[in-house]
Amino acid sequence: MDSPDIRPAMFRNAMARMGAAVSVVSSDGVGGRCGVTATAVCSVTDAPPTLLICLNRSSAMNAVFKANGRLCVNVLSADHEGLARDFAGQTGVPMADRFAAEDWVSSPLGLPMLQSALATFQGDIVRADEVGSHTVMLVEALDIGVHPGGRDGLVYFDRLFHRVSS
Repeated sequence: MDSPDIRPAMFRNAMARMGAAVSVVSSDGVGGRCGVTATAVCSVTDAPPTLLICLNRSSAMNAVFKANGRLCVNVLSADHEGLARDFAGQTGVPMADRFAAEDWVSSPLGLPMLQSALATFQGDIVRADEVGSHTVMLVEALDIGVHPGGRDGLVYFDRLFHRVSS
C-alpha cells in the first residue's frame, strides 16, 4: 500500500496520462473579468445541457467565477496554444492583455467569448461544491455555439499541448 504522502503525486502522474481537451473558461460581471485555461471540463447531461468544471480553490479566479455566477467555456483549436499558455499563467501576460490578444467579443449574455473557438458553452453556475483542492462547478448551458471550420483540436497529454487532427 502506498503511503498517504505519495498518493497525490502518483495520482497527478497517472492523470497526466489522460488526454483532455483544452478550453479557456471566461467570465465577466460584478466580480470582474477573468479567464483560465482548463482541462477539467466534461459533460454531465444533455437535458438540461450541463457541464462539470473543476477549478483550483487556491486560484484568485475561483472567487471571481463564483461572484459572477456565469461563465463561458471556449473550446480551443490547435491554433490557440499560445492563448492556452497565456490563460494558464505560463507567459506572464496580464489578465486584461490576455483578452486583447485574440478575437474576443462580448456575447449576448455579457460574457467574454472567443469567436474562433471550436465550440462555446455559456451558462449559469447552478452548483459549486468544494472537494479537496478544487471547486467542482455544475454549469447549465444557456447558449451553445458550434463554430464552422474543421480546424484541429488542442489536447493536453503528459503535461504537454498536442494537436489532434480532424
